[in-house]
Amino acid sequence: MRAIVYRHPGPIDRADALIDVELPRPVPTGHDIMVAVRAISVNPVDAKVRAGAAPFDGRDERILGWDAAGVVEAVGPEATHFKAGDEVFYAGDLMRDGSNAEYQLVDERIVGHRPRSIGFAEAAALPLTAITAWETLFDRLKVDDQPAGGARAILIIGGAGGVGSAAIQIARARTDLTVIATASRAETQDWVRDLGAHHVIDHSRPMAPQIAALEIGAPAFVFSTTHTDRHLADIAELIAPQGRFALIDDPASLDIVAFKRKAVSVHWELMFTRSLFDTPDIGEQGRLLDAVAELVDEGRIRTTATDTLSPINAANLIEAHRRIESATTRGKIVLEGWDSLQA
Repeated sequence: MRAIVYRHPGPIDRADALIDVELPRPVPTGHDIMVAVRAISVNPVDAKVRAGAAPFDGRDERILGWDAAGVVEAVGPEATHFKAGDEVFYAGDLMRDGSNAEYQLVDERIVGHRPRSIGFAEAAALPLTAITAWETLFDRLKVDDQPAGGARAILIIGGAGGVGSAAIQIARARTDLTVIATASRAETQDWVRDLGAHHVIDHSRPMAPQIAALEIGAPAFVFSTTHTDRHLADIAELIAPQGRFALIDDPASLDIVAFKRKAVSVHWELMFTRSLFDTPDIGEQGRLLDAVAELVDEGRIRTTATDTLSPINAANLIEAHRRIESATTRGKIVLEGWDSLQA
Protein backbone atom coordinates (compact mmCIF):
# COMPACT_ATOMS: atom_id res chain seq x y z
CA MET A 1 0.00 0.00 0.00
CA ARG A 2 1.05 3.61 -0.50
CA ALA A 3 1.95 5.61 2.58
CA ILE A 4 3.67 8.85 3.54
CA VAL A 5 6.27 8.60 6.31
CA TYR A 6 9.12 10.39 7.99
CA ARG A 7 12.31 8.70 9.18
CA HIS A 8 13.99 11.45 11.19
CA PRO A 9 12.37 14.31 13.11
CA GLY A 10 13.14 17.79 11.88
CA PRO A 11 11.95 20.89 10.03
CA ILE A 12 9.52 20.68 7.14
CA ASP A 13 11.94 22.31 4.67
CA ARG A 14 14.24 19.25 4.65
CA ALA A 15 14.19 17.25 1.42
CA ASP A 16 13.19 14.09 3.31
CA ALA A 17 10.79 15.68 5.81
CA LEU A 18 7.99 13.47 4.44
CA ILE A 19 8.41 10.80 1.77
CA ASP A 20 6.23 8.48 -0.31
CA VAL A 21 6.81 4.76 0.32
CA GLU A 22 5.24 1.34 -0.29
CA LEU A 23 4.41 -0.77 2.78
CA PRO A 24 2.57 -4.05 3.40
CA ARG A 25 -1.17 -3.79 3.92
CA PRO A 26 -2.03 -4.29 7.62
CA VAL A 27 -4.28 -7.08 8.93
CA PRO A 28 -6.96 -6.35 11.57
CA THR A 29 -7.01 -8.25 14.86
CA GLY A 30 -8.97 -7.84 18.08
CA HIS A 31 -11.23 -4.75 18.07
CA ASP A 32 -9.50 -3.31 15.00
CA ILE A 33 -11.08 -2.50 11.70
CA MET A 34 -9.08 -1.89 8.52
CA VAL A 35 -10.15 1.26 6.74
CA ALA A 36 -9.47 2.21 3.13
CA VAL A 37 -8.60 5.87 3.64
CA ARG A 38 -10.35 8.27 1.27
CA ALA A 39 -9.48 11.61 2.87
CA ILE A 40 -7.36 12.98 5.71
CA SER A 41 -6.96 16.32 7.45
CA VAL A 42 -3.90 17.84 9.07
CA ASN A 43 -3.64 19.07 12.66
CA PRO A 44 -0.95 20.86 14.68
CA VAL A 45 -0.13 17.53 16.36
CA ASP A 46 1.06 16.19 12.98
CA ALA A 47 3.64 18.96 12.68
CA LYS A 48 4.69 18.75 16.35
CA VAL A 49 5.35 15.00 16.18
CA ARG A 50 7.15 15.19 12.82
CA ALA A 51 9.39 17.99 14.07
CA GLY A 52 10.34 16.51 17.42
CA ALA A 53 9.67 12.80 17.87
CA ALA A 54 11.62 9.88 16.44
CA PRO A 55 9.67 6.87 15.11
CA PHE A 56 8.48 4.77 18.04
CA ASP A 57 9.19 1.14 18.98
CA GLY A 58 12.63 1.29 17.38
CA ARG A 59 11.14 1.44 13.89
CA ASP A 60 12.82 3.12 10.92
CA GLU A 61 9.79 5.17 9.86
CA ARG A 62 6.47 6.50 11.13
CA ILE A 63 3.13 7.11 9.46
CA LEU A 64 1.49 10.27 10.81
CA GLY A 65 -2.13 11.37 10.59
CA TRP A 66 -4.94 11.61 13.14
CA ASP A 67 -7.99 12.44 11.10
CA ALA A 68 -9.53 10.32 8.38
CA ALA A 69 -12.68 9.30 6.58
CA GLY A 70 -12.95 6.13 4.57
CA VAL A 71 -14.57 2.75 3.99
CA VAL A 72 -14.21 -0.36 6.15
CA GLU A 73 -12.40 -3.10 4.20
CA ALA A 74 -12.12 -5.79 6.89
CA VAL A 75 -12.75 -6.26 10.61
CA GLY A 76 -10.99 -8.07 13.43
CA PRO A 77 -12.55 -11.04 15.28
CA GLU A 78 -13.69 -8.90 18.25
CA ALA A 79 -15.09 -6.04 16.15
CA THR A 80 -18.89 -5.97 16.31
CA HIS A 81 -19.94 -2.40 15.47
CA PHE A 82 -18.85 -2.23 11.83
CA LYS A 83 -18.73 -4.42 8.74
CA ALA A 84 -17.02 -4.23 5.37
CA GLY A 85 -18.50 -1.42 3.28
CA ASP A 86 -19.40 0.86 6.19
CA GLU A 87 -18.31 4.48 5.75
CA VAL A 88 -16.58 5.88 8.82
CA PHE A 89 -14.64 8.81 10.26
CA TYR A 90 -12.27 8.94 13.24
CA ALA A 91 -9.21 10.57 14.82
CA GLY A 92 -7.16 7.46 15.61
CA ASP A 93 -4.59 6.72 18.31
CA LEU A 94 -1.49 8.78 19.11
CA MET A 95 0.74 5.71 19.44
CA ARG A 96 -0.26 3.76 16.34
CA ASP A 97 0.32 4.14 12.62
CA GLY A 98 -1.75 7.04 11.35
CA SER A 99 -4.03 7.90 8.49
CA ASN A 100 -1.40 9.00 5.95
CA ALA A 101 -1.68 5.64 4.23
CA GLU A 102 -4.07 3.86 1.87
CA TYR A 103 -5.12 1.45 4.64
CA GLN A 104 -5.17 1.99 8.39
CA LEU A 105 -5.97 -0.14 11.42
CA VAL A 106 -8.06 1.60 14.07
CA ASP A 107 -9.89 0.41 17.18
CA GLU A 108 -13.57 0.41 16.25
CA ARG A 109 -14.52 1.83 19.66
CA ILE A 110 -13.10 5.24 18.70
CA VAL A 111 -14.73 5.28 15.25
CA GLY A 112 -18.01 6.88 14.16
CA HIS A 113 -20.30 6.46 11.17
CA ARG A 114 -19.54 9.11 8.54
CA PRO A 115 -22.13 11.89 8.21
CA ARG A 116 -24.25 11.06 5.16
CA SER A 117 -24.89 14.65 4.11
CA ILE A 118 -21.25 15.54 3.38
CA GLY A 119 -18.40 13.96 1.46
CA PHE A 120 -15.30 12.17 2.69
CA ALA A 121 -13.11 15.29 2.55
CA GLU A 122 -15.58 17.37 4.55
CA ALA A 123 -15.99 14.56 7.09
CA ALA A 124 -12.23 14.11 7.51
CA ALA A 125 -11.95 17.68 8.80
CA LEU A 126 -14.11 16.96 11.85
CA PRO A 127 -13.06 14.08 14.14
CA LEU A 128 -10.04 15.28 16.13
CA THR A 129 -11.29 18.83 16.59
CA ALA A 130 -14.87 17.74 17.34
CA ILE A 131 -13.74 15.17 19.92
CA THR A 132 -11.40 17.70 21.54
CA ALA A 133 -14.08 20.39 21.67
CA TRP A 134 -16.81 18.02 22.90
CA GLU A 135 -14.67 16.46 25.63
CA THR A 136 -13.51 19.90 26.76
CA LEU A 137 -17.04 21.28 26.98
CA PHE A 138 -18.80 18.32 28.57
CA ASP A 139 -16.15 16.14 30.26
CA ARG A 140 -13.66 18.77 31.49
CA LEU A 141 -15.55 22.07 31.87
CA LYS A 142 -18.89 20.32 32.52
CA VAL A 143 -20.72 23.28 31.04
CA ASP A 144 -24.13 21.76 31.82
CA ASP A 145 -23.31 22.29 35.53
CA GLN A 146 -23.22 26.07 35.96
CA PRO A 147 -20.94 27.48 38.71
CA ALA A 148 -22.61 29.93 41.06
CA GLY A 149 -22.12 33.59 40.23
CA GLY A 150 -20.60 33.50 36.76
CA ALA A 151 -22.30 34.54 33.55
CA ARG A 152 -23.64 31.63 31.54
CA ALA A 153 -21.00 32.28 28.90
CA ILE A 154 -17.85 30.73 27.49
CA LEU A 155 -14.82 32.50 26.07
CA ILE A 156 -13.09 30.46 23.35
CA ILE A 157 -9.57 31.74 22.72
CA GLY A 158 -8.41 31.00 19.18
CA GLY A 159 -11.91 30.66 17.78
CA ALA A 160 -10.88 30.47 14.12
CA GLY A 161 -8.62 27.42 14.49
CA GLY A 162 -9.80 23.88 13.98
CA VAL A 163 -10.71 23.16 17.61
CA GLY A 164 -12.11 26.64 18.20
CA SER A 165 -14.28 26.36 15.10
CA ALA A 166 -15.69 23.06 16.34
CA ALA A 167 -16.19 24.34 19.89
CA ILE A 168 -18.20 27.36 18.76
CA GLN A 169 -20.58 25.17 16.78
CA ILE A 170 -20.98 22.45 19.40
CA ALA A 171 -21.58 25.02 22.14
CA ARG A 172 -24.28 26.65 20.02
CA ALA A 173 -25.88 23.34 19.01
CA ARG A 174 -25.82 21.60 22.40
CA THR A 175 -25.92 24.34 25.07
CA ASP A 176 -27.54 27.66 25.93
CA LEU A 177 -24.18 29.33 26.56
CA THR A 178 -23.38 32.80 25.27
CA VAL A 179 -20.37 32.14 23.06
CA ILE A 180 -17.55 34.69 22.94
CA ALA A 181 -14.78 33.85 20.47
CA THR A 182 -11.44 35.54 19.90
CA ALA A 183 -9.97 36.36 16.49
CA SER A 184 -7.45 39.03 15.50
CA ARG A 185 -7.96 39.49 11.75
CA ALA A 186 -11.01 40.68 9.84
CA GLU A 187 -11.32 37.42 7.90
CA THR A 188 -11.09 35.24 11.03
CA GLN A 189 -13.51 37.49 12.90
CA ASP A 190 -16.01 37.05 10.06
CA TRP A 191 -15.38 33.28 10.17
CA VAL A 192 -16.19 32.88 13.86
CA ARG A 193 -19.28 35.07 13.58
CA ASP A 194 -20.48 32.93 10.71
CA LEU A 195 -19.95 29.81 12.83
CA GLY A 196 -22.29 31.23 15.46
CA ALA A 197 -20.26 33.22 17.99
CA HIS A 198 -22.48 35.73 19.77
CA HIS A 199 -19.56 38.09 20.40
CA VAL A 200 -16.04 38.41 18.97
CA ILE A 201 -13.06 40.02 20.70
CA ASP A 202 -9.44 40.49 19.62
CA HIS A 203 -6.90 38.35 21.49
CA SER A 204 -4.03 40.55 20.25
CA ARG A 205 -5.28 43.22 22.66
CA PRO A 206 -6.06 42.93 26.41
CA MET A 207 -9.15 40.76 26.65
CA ALA A 208 -10.45 41.61 30.12
CA PRO A 209 -11.52 45.16 29.16
CA GLN A 210 -13.19 43.83 26.01
CA ILE A 211 -15.15 41.27 28.07
CA ALA A 212 -16.20 43.97 30.53
CA ALA A 213 -17.40 46.16 27.65
CA LEU A 214 -19.83 43.42 26.57
CA GLU A 215 -21.73 44.01 29.84
CA ILE A 216 -22.78 40.38 30.17
CA GLY A 217 -20.76 39.61 33.30
CA ALA A 218 -17.66 37.50 33.88
CA PRO A 219 -17.83 34.24 31.90
CA ALA A 220 -18.04 31.08 33.98
CA PHE A 221 -16.01 29.14 31.41
CA VAL A 222 -12.85 29.86 29.42
CA PHE A 223 -11.40 27.50 26.82
CA SER A 224 -7.91 28.35 25.52
CA THR A 225 -6.79 26.58 22.36
CA THR A 226 -3.52 28.42 21.69
CA HIS A 227 -0.84 30.67 23.25
CA THR A 228 -2.23 30.07 26.73
CA ASP A 229 0.92 31.34 28.44
CA ARG A 230 0.56 34.73 26.74
CA HIS A 231 -3.04 35.12 27.86
CA LEU A 232 -2.93 33.62 31.34
CA ALA A 233 -2.95 36.86 33.36
CA ASP A 234 -5.80 38.19 31.23
CA ILE A 235 -7.78 34.97 31.74
CA ALA A 236 -7.30 35.11 35.50
CA GLU A 237 -8.64 38.67 35.49
CA LEU A 238 -11.69 38.10 33.30
CA ILE A 239 -12.96 34.68 34.44
CA ALA A 240 -15.73 34.47 37.05
CA PRO A 241 -15.03 33.38 40.64
CA GLN A 242 -15.42 29.59 40.87
CA GLY A 243 -15.14 29.46 37.11
CA ARG A 244 -13.62 26.63 35.09
CA PHE A 245 -10.68 26.97 32.73
CA ALA A 246 -9.55 24.44 30.11
CA LEU A 247 -6.62 24.40 27.73
CA ILE A 248 -5.21 22.11 25.05
CA ASP A 249 -1.88 23.61 24.04
CA ASP A 250 1.59 22.90 25.46
CA PRO A 251 3.14 25.95 27.13
CA ALA A 252 6.69 25.41 28.40
CA SER A 253 5.44 26.34 31.85
CA LEU A 254 2.14 27.43 33.33
CA ASP A 255 1.95 29.33 36.62
CA ILE A 256 -1.69 29.05 37.76
CA VAL A 257 -1.27 30.67 41.16
CA ALA A 258 -3.34 33.65 39.96
CA PHE A 259 -6.38 31.37 39.76
CA LYS A 260 -6.28 30.52 43.49
CA ARG A 261 -8.00 33.71 44.69
CA LYS A 262 -11.00 32.93 42.50
CA ALA A 263 -10.94 29.18 43.19
CA VAL A 264 -10.81 28.55 39.45
CA SER A 265 -10.43 24.91 38.44
CA VAL A 266 -7.96 24.08 35.66
CA HIS A 267 -8.50 21.25 33.19
CA TRP A 268 -6.19 19.93 30.50
CA GLU A 269 -7.81 18.13 27.60
CA LEU A 270 -6.12 15.51 25.42
CA MET A 271 -8.43 13.59 23.16
CA PHE A 272 -5.92 10.72 22.92
CA THR A 273 -6.10 9.91 26.65
CA ARG A 274 -8.85 7.31 26.30
CA SER A 275 -7.02 5.37 23.59
CA LEU A 276 -3.57 5.81 25.19
CA PHE A 277 -4.75 4.20 28.42
CA ASP A 278 -7.58 2.03 27.06
CA THR A 279 -9.88 3.60 29.64
CA PRO A 280 -13.12 1.81 30.56
CA ASP A 281 -15.07 4.53 28.74
CA ILE A 282 -13.05 4.38 25.52
CA GLY A 283 -16.24 3.69 23.56
CA GLU A 284 -17.51 7.18 24.41
CA GLN A 285 -15.46 8.53 21.50
CA GLY A 286 -17.28 6.39 18.98
CA ARG A 287 -20.64 7.41 20.44
CA LEU A 288 -19.52 11.04 20.47
CA LEU A 289 -18.63 10.91 16.78
CA ASP A 290 -22.01 9.39 15.95
CA ALA A 291 -23.64 12.30 17.81
CA VAL A 292 -21.52 14.76 15.82
CA ALA A 293 -22.52 13.05 12.57
CA GLU A 294 -26.18 13.39 13.57
CA LEU A 295 -25.74 17.11 14.23
CA VAL A 296 -24.05 17.50 10.83
CA ASP A 297 -26.86 15.67 9.07
CA GLU A 298 -29.42 17.84 10.89
CA GLY A 299 -27.63 20.94 9.59
CA ARG A 300 -26.66 22.13 13.08
CA ILE A 301 -22.90 21.68 12.61
CA ARG A 302 -20.96 22.14 9.39
CA THR A 303 -17.56 20.96 8.30
CA THR A 304 -14.63 23.23 9.09
CA ALA A 305 -12.68 22.19 5.97
CA THR A 306 -11.46 25.36 4.27
CA ASP A 307 -8.87 24.07 1.79
CA THR A 308 -8.56 20.73 -0.04
CA LEU A 309 -5.40 19.41 -1.68
CA SER A 310 -5.32 16.39 -4.00
CA PRO A 311 -3.98 13.76 -4.28
CA ILE A 312 -2.76 12.45 -0.93
CA ASN A 313 1.02 12.40 -1.37
CA ALA A 314 4.18 13.68 0.28
CA ALA A 315 4.35 16.92 -1.72
CA ASN A 316 0.84 17.99 -0.78
CA LEU A 317 1.28 16.86 2.82
CA ILE A 318 4.47 18.93 3.11
CA GLU A 319 2.52 21.95 1.89
CA ALA A 320 -0.19 21.30 4.48
CA HIS A 321 2.40 21.02 7.27
CA ARG A 322 3.95 24.33 6.16
CA ARG A 323 0.59 26.05 6.39
CA ILE A 324 -0.15 24.53 9.79
CA GLU A 325 3.19 25.72 11.11
CA SER A 326 2.43 29.28 9.98
CA ALA A 327 -0.25 29.44 12.75
CA THR A 328 -2.44 31.55 10.44
CA THR A 329 -4.79 28.88 9.11
CA ARG A 330 -8.54 29.16 9.35
CA GLY A 331 -10.47 25.92 9.81
CA LYS A 332 -8.92 22.71 8.49
CA ILE A 333 -6.69 21.65 5.58
CA VAL A 334 -7.84 18.41 3.94
CA LEU A 335 -6.17 16.01 1.49
CA GLU A 336 -8.36 13.73 -0.62
CA GLY A 337 -7.82 10.81 -2.98
CA TRP A 338 -4.85 8.77 -4.07
CA ASP A 339 -3.22 9.31 -7.45
CA SER A 340 -4.30 6.34 -9.59
CA LEU A 341 -1.16 6.66 -11.68
CA GLN A 342 1.07 5.81 -8.74
CA ALA A 343 2.37 2.27 -8.40
